[in-house]
Amino acid sequence: MSSADFLLLDGKAASAAWKEHIRKEAAEGVLVGKHRPHLAAILVGDHPASAAYVAGKIKDCEEVGFKSTLLRFPADVHKEDLMEAIDALNRRKDVDGFIVQLPLPNHISEHEVLLAIDPAKDVDGFHPENVGRMALGLPTFVPATPYGILLLLEHFEIPTAGKHAVVVGRSHIVGSPISILLSQNTPAGNATVTLVHSRTEGLEEHLRNADLVVAAIGKPEFIPGSWLKPGAVVIDVGINRVERNGKSRLVGDVDFSSAVEVASAVTPVPGGVGLMTRVGLLMNTLKAAHGLR
Repeated sequence: MSSADFLLLDGKAASAAWKEHIRKEAAEGVLVGKHRPHLAAILVGDHPASAAYVAGKIKDCEEVGFKSTLLRFPADVHKEDLMEAIDALNRRKDVDGFIVQLPLPNHISEHEVLLAIDPAKDVDGFHPENVGRMALGLPTFVPATPYGILLLLEHFEIPTAGKHAVVVGRSHIVGSPISILLSQNTPAGNATVTLVHSRTEGLEEHLRNADLVVAAIGKPEFIPGSWLKPGAVVIDVGINRVERNGKSRLVGDVDFSSAVEVASAVTPVPGGVGLMTRVGLLMNTLKAAHGLR
């Protein structure tokens, strides 16, 4: 494959285009009497990655003209205090959607917290009601990372209909929902989907037959280019920190250097799906503000 045939699925370019679309939609809504979308976030503790991610979301809101609110709690916050804050956000009419940044300290049940969020404000798309609506093809908030993947494919006009997609990883955050979405009878779906995981036999053979690979297994550079079908499209969701030669760097679940020799298109890490996850959250917040869940 010549270098001219290869496409870098640049999340920076795609996210910038979608943010401009969101900004215009929000501004047009204000002109016809709708309020500015308002996203709130709850951050517990001082986990550096979580703090950076939430800061990025606040910056995103500023860029697209949304309001944002950040509620911070210490790592030793009492569960009752956190649940009271969630209940208050559920009842606030000026807040369209909110997230509770994960992970949470061990003394707080993430499952209990997610169930406490009003599904109509669950812009992360993790509440069982929203997951069920997604599975049934009903209007809902799609989990932000799978939503971002669909928006990335749409931006770069990557066809999915009739293609064989292999999703590596079965998490409820990425693998399971994207496998459902790619198989549904929608413009972004109509693929034949195989979901593989750590117990799958013949994993390499599955990947060699895939037109589209979504890698979300959480293992650094787990998939080499030799496992890919020539011309495959690779969406690398993994963000893994590795130490090499005394230096720390981020890598995906796919070995990028060998994948680009085989695939027709690959997302970079960083600079790929992570940026689109934030766009998915903004799109869900826009839907919440305009009553489009």
